[in-house]
Amino acid sequence: MEEPAEGRRNGVHLLTYADRFGGDLAGLRRLLTEGPLAVFAGVHILPFFTPYDGDDAGFDPVDHATVDPRLGDWSDVVALREAGLEVTADVIVNHVSADSAEFRDWLAHGEESAYAGMFLTFDTVFPDGGTEAGITAIYRPRAGLPFTPYGMADGTRRLVWTTFMPSQVDLDVAHPVARDYLSRVMRTLADGGVRTVRLDAVGYAVKTAGTDSFMTDQTLEFVSEVTDLAHAEGLEVLVEVHAHHSQQRAVAAVTDLVYDFALPPLLLQALETGRTDRLAEWLEIRPANAITVLDTHDGIGVIDAGPAREWPGLMDHDEMAAVFEAAARRTRGESARFSTPVAWAALPHQVNSTFYSVLGEDDDAYLTARAFQLFTPGRPQVYYVGLLAGSNDVALAEQTGVGREINRHRYTAEEIEAALERPVVRTQLELIRLRAAHPAFDGEFTCAHEEDGVLVLTWTHGEHRAELRADLASRTHTVSATDHSGS
Repeated sequence: MEEPAEGRRNGVHLLTYADRFGGDLAGLRRLLTEGPLAVFAGVHILPFFTPYDGDDAGFDPVDHATVDPRLGDWSDVVALREAGLEVTADVIVNHVSADSAEFRDWLAHGEESAYAGMFLTFDTVFPDGGTEAGITAIYRPRAGLPFTPYGMADGTRRLVWTTFMPSQVDLDVAHPVARDYLSRVMRTLADGGVRTVRLDAVGYAVKTAGTDSFMTDQTLEFVSEVTDLAHAEGLEVLVEVHAHHSQQRAVAAVTDLVYDFALPPLLLQALETGRTDRLAEWLEIRPANAITVLDTHDGIGVIDAGPAREWPGLMDHDEMAAVFEAAARRTRGESARFSTPVAWAALPHQVNSTFYSVLGEDDDAYLTARAFQLFTPGRPQVYYVGLLAGSNDVALAEQTGVGREINRHRYTAEEIEAALERPVVRTQLELIRLRAAHPAFDGEFTCAHEEDGVLVLTWTHGEHRAELRADLASRTHTVSATDHSGS
């Protein structure tokens, strides 16, 4: 892909749902182009396809190529691009809804269906039958086994892979019919104004007998191949995978962008203990083509900093457990209540909480974390709840029964207006403007260990300089910068 322009590289992007922040696509555009929130270079709109409010908040598309009419249409997405915002959208590569036309056609017509081969069945992966050891080795981000029986119209039953939910049926991504489907989706997104596609759940997309079927060598090959499919449509690719940091670096080598999911748990550890050596080590080895985050719609990943298979982590198991324990203490038990372990695991793989709540709603600590993120190399992305320093929405998590909903508040216009008056939100916006506009961020980055608990992040470009002194032990920070003339 071509090298990004300077402004785009330094610009900060927003991650949001259209319905929960603006009401619809037109409302989102007004928020991001008029008034105090007109500070972002781009916006990643979480699934706005039909339906946006299915079993998994849009990550179970019935029609991946159509904008849900309750949110608008493709002209609204184009309008965001024409307003100067780079648009990122999800390509759900692992699965579609069981209510999709393609799956329903296959159930009705079997091997005579135009979509025969598109969906992954048990015997595709285990043609000679699966053993207990082989089946229980499968890594799954939910409790139980990743299969659901479905009845065909002729009365037979098929055991379909459903990695996440029974209503999310997995694609056989090696099959030409599934590849054609993914290409069609990408072509539609590109024509509709999207610049970057995020490959959702790609780590689970390839199932290989005899492995745990998560981030295998075959998965890495698929990432490279699907990146080529996207490039053929003129799209940039962001890969979403919660995995060991060495696997993130391997993915980074074959695609355009990856997430820096290790940064948030390392920041939580440092803000809780004052320990900065792990953060400093990560800044030395992390991928350069990274999207930096504090939180996302999926909570705060901890597994990304931990060990995997035979590989040591940036944290060990006890240190990971300490992050969960500190989160539970500072959220008054809320994060522990709504974070659950994945299959065969002793710990959850993420903290379900807003980042503001997980820091005890301490403005100084929160702004220190945000400043650290914005000074870290990469493309910063701010989640809409984090932008407004949102607290845990326990009522929504209880209402839906989905732990991650604790960090997916549905903001009214009045709530947004009130949040924008809070000093913690105003200061975040000032930091975002600094990162987007200051010439120093076009230059060289250094990280220095000043004293115990203190890291100094510095950007220098000619006479321009911007510096963050982050005292993680005291949970405070200072920012200094030359003016834009360099003085």
